[in-house]
Amino acid sequence: MSDSKTTAQSLTPAAIHSAYTLIKPYIHRTPLLTNQTLNAIASTPQTPSSLAGTEFENQAPANPTFRFFFKCENYQRIGAFKARGGFHALLRLIAERGRDEVQRRGVVTHSSGNHAQALALAASTLNIPAYIVMPRISTPSKIEGTKSYGAEVIFSGSTSTEREALVAEVQARTDAILVPPYDDFNIICGQGTTGLELQEQYLDAVLENPQLSVHLHQGALEERHLDAVITPIGGGGLNSGVATFFSDKPTKVFGAEPSFEGADDCRRGLQAGERVLAVKTLTIADGLRTPVGVLNWEVISNQDKVAGVFSVTETQIKDAMRLVLERMKVVVEPSAVVGLAVCLFNEDFRRLVEKEAPQGWDVGVVFSGGNTTVEAIGKLFG
Repeated sequence: MSDSKTTAQSLTPAAIHSAYTLIKPYIHRTPLLTNQTLNAIASTPQTPSSLAGTEFENQAPANPTFRFFFKCENYQRIGAFKARGGFHALLRLIAERGRDEVQRRGVVTHSSGNHAQALALAASTLNIPAYIVMPRISTPSKIEGTKSYGAEVIFSGSTSTEREALVAEVQARTDAILVPPYDDFNIICGQGTTGLELQEQYLDAVLENPQLSVHLHQGALEERHLDAVITPIGGGGLNSGVATFFSDKPTKVFGAEPSFEGADDCRRGLQAGERVLAVKTLTIADGLRTPVGVLNWEVISNQDKVAGVFSVTETQIKDAMRLVLERMKVVVEPSAVVGLAVCLFNEDFRRLVEKEAPQGWDVGVVFSGGNTTVEAIGKLFG
């Protein structure tokens, strides 16, 4: 049995609970929001014109029913869920190797921005030196945010291969300890705490207001559960962590990716039966430009844990982002809304919901981050 398969077996709901106990003093319990307008839009069939030129042209559009519960990690520290994994990984590293060694050597990682800021924040909080390799094309606000926590930023090319090569150079120079951005047990456990909070907050919400759920007249309120949760997939840390938390529950977990320039490597890998090793894309969802990690793949490719992965176009991502900005008044980055875009526009997913649940689904949608700028938003919609 490979090391990754063995490690994947240790990814359990109990490991997520343990991570939450450790990081709870350092992170925000982010809000869970609902929105009747987005429920209504998603529960309305797409128009024939929107399906023109697709395989569903001239077919009756799907007519699913959605009740959304938005987990707003854009309000997390550093503006993204990555703070969870960053703190958990560093706290575990200190516990395992001792503060003196970690403080002497420091830590290093590579990231387009959100994990960069997360590890920089955790390192600053815990008084550990941090070296962060970032692509030159990273969002300027993410670069400045990382520097503001005192980390040394080293610039690289945009591909994961270029980033990793530069990380090796930094390690040779500094002896820093690598904290991977997603392909790591402790990172995955930290990110999985998003699902733990989501489940607790969903139960609180429907107990307080049962009409938020499609299951108003079905069973005891205390027995409620989310029908599905959908998260973006880049390296896969968030999705595999959330899937780990829900692995002993009835909730189905799905992943969402951009299709632009092959950014949907996870979806394609699942179709082919093997992990795609490299991705080179400039999708507007810049946090999702990396291939799925080895350990993450072990979780996501397990159909008992992740029920499917779907992709959307750049236009669909922008349309979803516009709805969130205008209808919810919530600032998100493009990567954050890919899951919502799947619910709104991916006809395969919408037909799945309609087929499996004529009464509809309660769906947890993770908004993964909000690290964008006014200039970037203006450029997208200008």
